Amino acid sequence: MKENNSILFELDGHVARITLNRPQVYNSFNREMALALQARLDQCKNDPEVRAIYLTGAGKAFSAGQDLQEIVGDDSPEMTTILTEHYNPIIVRLREIEKPVIAAVNGVAAGAGANIALACDVVMAATSASFIQAFSKIGLIPDSGGTFFLPRLIGFQKASVLMMLGDKVGAEEAERLGMIYKVVPDEDFAEKSLEIARRLSLMPTKGLGYTKRALNHSFDNELREQLAIEDQLQSAAGQTEDYQEGVNAFLEKRKAVFKGE
Repeated sequence: MKENNSILFELDGHVARITLNRPQVYNSFNREMALALQARLDQCKNDPEVRAIYLTGAGKAFSAGQDLQEIVGDDSPEMTTILTEHYNPIIVRLREIEKPVIAAVNGVAAGAGANIALACDVVMAATSASFIQAFSKIGLIPDSGGTFFLPRLIGFQKASVLMMLGDKVGAEEAERLGMIYKVVPDEDFAEKSLEIARRLSLMPTKGLGYTKRALNHSFDNELREQLAIEDQLQSAAGQTEDYQEGVNAFLEKRKAVFKGE
């Protein structure tokens, strides 16, 4: 894969560590970085050695969203291009990769940066991190799946107010609201958040992927439809080697060793 310094990539055991790397502009997205992230997510999807994905930012921010310098010139991309070619494909990939994706929000997550984090399966935040639906401050609407995920996470009324006022939400309040999974003190954040990713990478990967698929369906299904999906996916999970290993380990009173198969 062609090197791209705006995205750092490292395989740590079975964890793919992806770092947004434009710290001089708080990891704001330009076209190059958006396409590079898509490419790395595709790589993770197709590599059986990758069993969990850890997404974080370099420096003081997770991501400040769109780099506004990219959209003010005469040759700047159209808004629809930015959404359909940059952000929407990222969100779709995050949800359709049947492997757990952990967003390690190390600092401010604003605009599209916040909504990319919220589309992940597990969101952990450093105490100093914050989340801002910054779109209204420049006359735009929340994109990158924000109007889809945020109301489902924290409820319609709270999401509506945060999107319209654009207020900053600190990490501890985000946890209290149910926006994120957990807050970790800054000094322990890198270690503790990566620990969760490593733990997930050693679990039954196919089973976790089926769980993610079932959750995706739950956004739209009625109860009977969702029960049918559970039936279908449980049958598939029951055919995996990891299921057999889990059962055997339980019966033999030992720790299971899953292979993601």
